[in-house]
Amino acid sequence: MEPPADVPTSIPLDDWLAKLGQSTGAPGGGAAAGVMLGIAASLLSMVAAYTPDDPRAAECGRRVARLRGEALQGTESDGVLSAEFGAALALPADDPDRDARVRAAAARAAESAARLGSSGAVLLRELRVMREIGNRSLSADLAVAAGALAAGLSGCSINLRANLRTARAHHAPAAALAELHVGAARLAESQQSATRIAAELSAEFDD
Repeated sequence: MEPPADVPTSIPLDDWLAKLGQSTGAPGGGAAAGVMLGIAASLLSMVAAYTPDDPRAAECGRRVARLRGEALQGTESDGVLSAEFGAALALPADDPDRDARVRAAAARAAESAARLGSSGAVLLRELRVMREIGNRSLSADLAVAAGALAAGLSGCSINLRANLRTARAHHAPAAALAELHVGAARLAESQQSATRIAAELSAEFDD
C-alpha cells in the first residue's frame, strides 16, 4: 500500500509537523524546504507592512504574498511526488519496471525541487529590497526571514542534487537532465547569497 500523499499545508501546524516526522516520506525534506520558503515570505510581508511610508514596500508585500502561495502550493505538490518516489524505490529489485519508475520519479522530484528553488530565488530579490528600505525596527525579523530563506534554498538545492544523482544512477540520459543541472548551479548561487545576507544581518546583533 502506497503512503498517503495528500498532506495540505492548510492543516494545523502541529499536525503537519507530526506527519513530517512519520516514516512515510510524504511530506519529506522537499516539502519542509517549501514551508521554510513560505515562512520567509510571510516575514518579508510583515516587514513590508511595517514600512508604510515607502510605496516600494507595498509593492514588495504584494509580490511576496503571491510567492508565499506559490511556495505552499509547491510544498503540497512535492509531497505527492515524494510519495510516488518512495513507492518506486520500494519496488523489489528484480521488478522489471523498477529502474524506469525510479528514474522517472527522480526526475519529477528534481523538477519539483527546482521549481521551489526558483520561488526562493525570487524571494531573495525581495529580501534585498526590504534590506534596503525596510523599517529598521524590524531588523531582527528581517534577519530571521533571511535565515529561513537560506535554509529553504539549501533544502531545495540538496534535494535537487540528490534527485539528479538518483536519476543518473537509474540511467537517465544526460541530455534530459541538462537543464536541471544548470538550475542546480543557479540555485546553489542563490543559496550562498541568502546565507551570506543572513550572516550579515545576524552579525548586526553581535555585542
